[in-house]
Amino acid sequence: MIALNAILYFKRYWQMYALLFLPVLYFAIFKYGPMYGIIIAFKDFNFFQGINGSEWIGLDAFREVFAMPDFTKTLRNTLMLNLLDLMVSFPAPLILAVMLYELKITWFKKISQTILYIPHFISWVIIGGIVYQVFGTQSGMINNIVTSMGFDAIPFLTDKNDWLFTYLIVGVWQSAGWGTIIYLAALTGINRELFEAADVDGAGRFRKIWSITLPSLKPTIVTLLIISLGNMIAIGFERPYIIGNTSVRDYSDVLSTFVYRVGIESGQYTIATVVGLFQAVVGLVFVLGANYASKKLADQSIL
Repeated sequence: MIALNAILYFKRYWQMYALLFLPVLYFAIFKYGPMYGIIIAFKDFNFFQGINGSEWIGLDAFREVFAMPDFTKTLRNTLMLNLLDLMVSFPAPLILAVMLYELKITWFKKISQTILYIPHFISWVIIGGIVYQVFGTQSGMINNIVTSMGFDAIPFLTDKNDWLFTYLIVGVWQSAGWGTIIYLAALTGINRELFEAADVDGAGRFRKIWSITLPSLKPTIVTLLIISLGNMIAIGFERPYIIGNTSVRDYSDVLSTFVYRVGIESGQYTIATVVGLFQAVVGLVFVLGANYASKKLADQSIL
């Protein structure tokens, strides 16, 4: 009976399943298919012998990676940069979205949105050039102004702490505008009658933001926070690699650059796969943990 109902349901909505075919095929080929290569982490991979022909070594590669001083340093830097990014970059789209939502002049709102979105579409290579033109110690625009006023140049890109500040600011500038799209979409779903009732009660703008806007965005904020925590152990390659340099390697060397250096430049594919698998497993733990914590907090708030 259950099988018959399933067949009847499929016949009725077969168009919807047909639309799912290509996305499912894409994920099967490009996401699940490459997972077969994970076994490289448990083999002494030889490029000429291939995956199947390489010798099994068990967890020896994991022990080797965890004993590397460079791995410990890059893991620390990855967690540090992502945690600081979460503290600085995560609230920025929310604040921008609320500010844009409160704007009443339509043409100014559209121009502001466009200006804020543009950095997301700029390549990190171009952004790196802009960073060196603006923050460079010798020829950067800011330091040219600073030195012309009689002060010493600020080592934005050569001092570790100053580089960290530059890294975070550039990240906010590049990603905040694009992140506002999700929040603005959620804001459009708020019932306007709530604001009208608040006006009748004499609530000011900040009270309406605190009591209506932010609570309405709570599900969106929690979802994006879970995603961000899932990426806590993962980090993009372009940003730290392009903005970083040898002077600040103590902070700029992260897991993605470590994988590039060891896996691509040195040809140690087993080590690179071990690091990638480690990132995936820890990222999964973060996602599940954040999801579990959010459900517990939601249950407590209901009670």
